[in-house]
Amino acid sequence: MSDSTDGPGPSERGLAVVTGASTGIGRAFAEILAREGFDLVIAADETYILEVGAELAASSGRRVVPLHVDLSGGPGVEHLHDQASAQGVPVTVAVLNAGMGVHGRFDEVDLERQLQLIDLNVRSTVHLATLLTRDMVLREEGRLLFVSSIAGKGPGPGHAAYAASKAFVHSFAEATRHELAGTGVSVTSLLPGPTDTAFFERAGMQDTVVARGPKDDPYDVAREGYDAMMAGRDQVVAGSARKALGATTAAGESSAPLGV
Repeated sequence: MSDSTDGPGPSERGLAVVTGASTGIGRAFAEILAREGFDLVIAADETYILEVGAELAASSGRRVVPLHVDLSGGPGVEHLHDQASAQGVPVTVAVLNAGMGVHGRFDEVDLERQLQLIDLNVRSTVHLATLLTRDMVLREEGRLLFVSSIAGKGPGPGHAAYAASKAFVHSFAEATRHELAGTGVSVTSLLPGPTDTAFFERAGMQDTVVARGPKDDPYDVAREGYDAMMAGRDQVVAGSARKALGATTAAGESSAPLGV
């Protein structure tokens, strides 16, 4: 299901695709990109994304196409790519943020939920990134940002599949950045720490220590990610997560070894 709100003519900055854009970090990215002059295709697996699209179009004056789509399956990814390709404006930026968490000991939590997590966090990320990157490489222009997590920097007891999926996303982003060197397409990995979003509730983690602790503002996290992406940086450890890795750089990049 989709809807669109026409703004002025096509943006000279091109089209930005943001997944998981109904709330949290994804929505913050969408707001920033719209304010920066990009047209948008935004996607989420809840109908609220249609309301978000209308609000963003009204506040920014840009063209916003919201899609209610399940990206955990191949047809949803293909539909999103088809809709983005049909806008008549090249996709110059993509923020792959859609993801989910599952809490509990891995042998006790629902297996189907864990497999859905892998499909959404890992499989759909590779699928959509491949489709979008092929188009960008042909034009020799594009910026991709993968939303990983500081959780991917080590084992995640209690959310093992989630932490492993985010380790995959970060590794995939680093490798594809090297592979795409010289093509005009840059890749950035964003590693947030605990952020004030609906993630903990959806993952059933409301009563965990991390959920009850301090959290970063999603807009601040997205702003750091946007700035790093547009500067062509390889990665940014956002907000308070920098302290966990002993980061010291003002640019938001980790100075700690990647294996920490």
